[in-house]
Amino acid sequence: MSTLAWIVTSGVAMSAIALIGSVTLLLKPEQLQRLLLPLVAFAAGSLLGGALLHMLPGAIEEMGFRPAVFLWVLAGFTAFFAVEQFLHWHRGHRVIVGVEPRPLTYLVLIGDGLHNFLGGLAVAAAFIVDVRVGIGAWLAAAAHEIPQELGDFGVLVHGGWNRKRALFYNLLSGLTFLVGGLIAYAASARFNLTFLLPLAAGNFLYIAASDLVPEVKHNHGLRDNAVHLAALVSGIALLYLLRVQLGE
Repeated sequence: MSTLAWIVTSGVAMSAIALIGSVTLLLKPEQLQRLLLPLVAFAAGSLLGGALLHMLPGAIEEMGFRPAVFLWVLAGFTAFFAVEQFLHWHRGHRVIVGVEPRPLTYLVLIGDGLHNFLGGLAVAAAFIVDVRVGIGAWLAAAAHEIPQELGDFGVLVHGGWNRKRALFYNLLSGLTFLVGGLIAYAASARFNLTFLLPLAAGNFLYIAASDLVPEVKHNHGLRDNAVHLAALVSGIALLYLLRVQLGE
């Protein structure tokens, strides 16, 4: 497939993940919580693996082993810290039950749309550099999207939205990933977008370290902690195996 075809396909597939939120309607809150935490741990491992095993090596290969690469990583980390600090961007993955956080529902959608748009820019830049790097970046982002969409959909429904409306707006929010990808592809004809790789790596590292790991690092009991550790390691291992296979 062409680079554009990879970008469009990945964007459509990422948008479709938004529909997974409907699963929350079939599960009890306690069941969903038991499912979410291992998924969050797996997503954290996938993001770490995507950043350190795919995007950062790809950036170094393109830009050279220079301080500028790591400055872009730090810039990506700091930028998303600033977004959460000053825009109060809530990236939690817990489903809120028994309350009606109506203002939060719009904040969740806006934050999710912005996040997907930036993710689309980054993953498209990865595909432009190397399809193999793009696949790894997309897989890491997709692993993060699954628990995120489960949590976000639950917040929308419990915030007073009906199921169809919540699914529709979640899907629209997911489509911003495709929009970001197409904009990146169009811009790549005139600009060098390689810097987006280390910038996105910093984003991935921030989400994993700040938003995901704190959700599962607390003491949930020996058995649950072992499950969470195994899930995190599995996420890293999956991205490592993908790196090995794509490298071959």
